[in-house]
Amino acid sequence: MAVTMPPMRAPALVAMLVVVLVALVRRGRHRSKGAGGRLESLPPGPVGLPVIGNMHQMLVNKPVFRWVHRLLADAGGEIVCVRLGPVHVVAVTSPEMAREVLRKNDAVFADRQDDWRKMRRVLTAEILSPATEHRLRGARGEEADHLVRYVLARCGRDGAAVDVHHVARHFCGNVIRRLTLGRRHFRDPRADDEDAAAPGRDEAEHVDALFATLNYLDAFCVSDYFPALVALDLDAHEKVIKKVMRTLNRLHDPVVEERVEEWRLLRKAGERRDVADFLDVLASLDDAAGRPLLTVEEIKAQTIESDHLVRYVLVRCGRDGAAVDVRHVARHFCGNVIRRLTLGRRHFREPRADDEDAAAPGRDEAEHVDALFATLNYLDAFCVSDYFPALVGLDLDGQEKVIKKVMRTLNRLHDPVVEERVEEWRLLRKAGERRDVADFLDVLASLDDAAGRPLLTVEEIKAQTIGFEWSKPAGVERVELREEAASLVLAQPLVLQATPRLAAHLYGAGK
Repeated sequence: MAVTMPPMRAPALVAMLVVVLVALVRRGRHRSKGAGGRLESLPPGPVGLPVIGNMHQMLVNKPVFRWVHRLLADAGGEIVCVRLGPVHVVAVTSPEMAREVLRKNDAVFADRQDDWRKMRRVLTAEILSPATEHRLRGARGEEADHLVRYVLARCGRDGAAVDVHHVARHFCGNVIRRLTLGRRHFRDPRADDEDAAAPGRDEAEHVDALFATLNYLDAFCVSDYFPALVALDLDAHEKVIKKVMRTLNRLHDPVVEERVEEWRLLRKAGERRDVADFLDVLASLDDAAGRPLLTVEEIKAQTIESDHLVRYVLVRCGRDGAAVDVRHVARHFCGNVIRRLTLGRRHFREPRADDEDAAAPGRDEAEHVDALFATLNYLDAFCVSDYFPALVGLDLDGQEKVIKKVMRTLNRLHDPVVEERVEEWRLLRKAGERRDVADFLDVLASLDDAAGRPLLTVEEIKAQTIGFEWSKPAGVERVELREEAASLVLAQPLVLQATPRLAAHLYGAGK
């Protein structure tokens, strides 16, 4: 279920008038004499009113992020400034400008407390460490296998389509719960339940709550700029967030309290055990005196965030005024999963050890994601030459030109990885050795025919780097990828027909 932000209620206008009158009186009393208090030159932006600035424009242009994008387009640049009450909000779209603000001048723009710094050290050194990522790789892989088996099962049902939106949301939820809490379900399903692997009511509510937080994470709210209006909840954000937090607390708190008690008893007995998830990492940390480093409440606050997708959002939350482009995050999350399952890597080139943005997608990864999503647009597009083959060479629709460009990108990025892996397995065969397969590419490269020779050629392997072919369901004329007006969620669920491209045993269907 998509959560959209409700429109502002009628009392907002009255409250705004009161604020304006009070602010004008205070401004008259405290206005600085002379030009010493004037701001330096600011980026271009719309002309505002005294005291409230552009707040009135923000209120009538919902959702605000689309309004900001329109301002950027009208400004014809990569930066724009709006004044919301006493606060100047500067929006930038250039990566270089964003890096200037968020990295080089981070201390100037941020005002952080000691508790935030403490949690940042814990997350950087423990949760986001390579050792923790390696330790939890198995759980991540199991959930990816579970996703593939689910899609394969849908393929086996005649006419059954896959709701990609539903599947992707619950895959995210499963990964978050496995890595954070060490479980897929909050309650153990019954042994005789045929749908034991499917999400139950608690899991559905958990996913809805997690995704609802994304809509309100950096939402513009009047009371952020006029704190005197907080109690009125003019935007109705507080009501929604309270409901979301009740759900998360109800589901998380019993698990956290049980795990903290387990580690308390281990400390008392002078024992330790290996950590199995993020919650274990947080509950096992000790300070210099051997006491728990984090309180129960601090641990509860951190269990809401998990996995690379939510970790990225967490980092953005720590940057004051930084917005989260949910579409960007979701696209690159899909790209990361595809590369990890297919090629066994997140990046095509190993990032430098001293690179602070090592986890972020680079140029190759961005081009890879663009190419993958471009194929969706042309998957079943109507083309004149499909019905009049004699016109193929004319490329009247311009589709052939686009597809050729997409395939050049995919071949440039995939081919070196495939060729390197095929050579690795050739040398293993020559030495009479084997090793465990780690991804789809290993599965394909390791297959032998009856004579012990490679079953697939290099070109055949290159063509099979995706496990399913996707098409429109029967009776559907076109796939609509239009976003909702008030959010980045698709206006209509993305439902596609999946067809396996590989032999059934390659998907681990029997597991």
